[in-house]
Amino acid sequence: MVRFDNVGMRYGVAPEVLRDISFSLEAGSFHFITGASGAGKSSLLRLLYLAHRPSRGLITMFQHDLATANRVTLTALRRKIGIVFQDFRLLDHMTLRENVALPLKIDGLSSAEIESPVEELLDWIGLGKRMDVHASTLSGGEKQRLAIARAVVRRPSLLLADEPTGNVDPDNSVHLIGLFRELNKLGTSVVVATHDESLFTQLNYPRLHLLDGSLRFIPAEGN
Repeated sequence: MVRFDNVGMRYGVAPEVLRDISFSLEAGSFHFITGASGAGKSSLLRLLYLAHRPSRGLITMFQHDLATANRVTLTALRRKIGIVFQDFRLLDHMTLRENVALPLKIDGLSSAEIESPVEELLDWIGLGKRMDVHASTLSGGEKQRLAIARAVVRRPSLLLADEPTGNVDPDNSVHLIGLFRELNKLGTSVVVATHDESLFTQLNYPRLHLLDGSLRFIPAEGN
């Protein structure tokens, strides 16, 4: 599904922040990206959600070579990817329903086509009874759940999450990871970037561990 071969990444003319990165993500897999602050976790995610092109190397995603993909192809690929940011990036002046519906509206779906999947997702994250309140009224954990619902409303093949538990308490962290695991069981590939050691020590998933821009693959125990 996703393959990196000897990928390097730099910003402008600065030294590379990622060097010789090689790994594969299979359909239906679950991986953590780990490493200290500044190790390159966010930069790797930027490559994965197509916000940045590599400075060298080959990235193949959904059977497309990103080096030769045109704008139309890149737009289509981005629709296969859901992203959950640490800072939520919700529209606080909009309701929960409107926030989750926004990607589908951008895609041109009608109100009738949007209503059912949006309400189902809000029920799934436990906020169905509050779907018409503004996002600004939510707690941090509730905002993160809403961000997850918005990220998966298009039913992406790949879900990326950048430090999703960084701004929530331990109970909400457990709930959020539970949502990711449910999505993974339904077939969505999940990649979670985190510095929260409790997550990757308790959950037996492989890790893409970054150290000073280089990557080491750490398999799940027993593999």
